[in-house]
Amino acid sequence: MTGYFNNLHWISILISFIIYTALGAVWFTILFARQYKISLGRKDETLQHKAPIFIIGPMVCTLIVTITTAILINELQIQTISGAISFAMIAGVGFLCANTVNIAINPNIPHPIHYGIITGTYHLTGMVIVSLILTFIKW
Repeated sequence: MTGYFNNLHWISILISFIIYTALGAVWFTILFARQYKISLGRKDETLQHKAPIFIIGPMVCTLIVTITTAILINELQIQTISGAISFAMIAGVGFLCANTVNIAINPNIPHPIHYGIITGTYHLTGMVIVSLILTFIKW
């Protein structure tokens, strides 16, 4: 298992992680803040995100997704724009979007498809960006 980590480009992973995390902050607090609240059934509320888990938790998950993406891109020897985008679309839709919708289908999220579209497209966009960075920046 540790052999996978030896060939990774950690600066590229850090850059990807920072951009993916920043995208999430902008996505959920500026670009789609209102739609996100509606999907949660809380359109007239101010969402409380003050506890550390609401900041650190998503960052840890984003880091894990980024490192896993780096391992897969490395092992699959993806080296082209079309390869990076194809990988991102397959992994993004097949794992991230599908899992997001699956998690949303529960009684605590009143609009699971709406939530899945907002959150899933964030992850898909992030996956495309991360895949492109990890394919072409080898630091």
